[in-house]
Amino acid sequence: MEMTKTLELVFRNATGREVVISLADPRDDLAAAEAATVMEQIIAKNIFTTTGGDLMQPVEARIRIRDAVVLA
Repeated sequence: MEMTKTLELVFRNATGREVVISLADPRDDLAAAEAATVMEQIIAKNIFTTTGGDLMQPVEARIRIRDAVVLA
């Protein structure tokens, strides 16, 4: 069985749509406060833009864990 972790940073853009930035293999000891700080910096420095405009508001940070079972 193979398990992968992905940090997903979810933002709302200028048109109100949700945008997800995914980062593979986050640290196991990543704190919610660290993720929130990074999200605020991304918005403040206008690092990313989308077809719906700039990122305007952080929505949530989450870690997605996926298991894959190889059958053959």
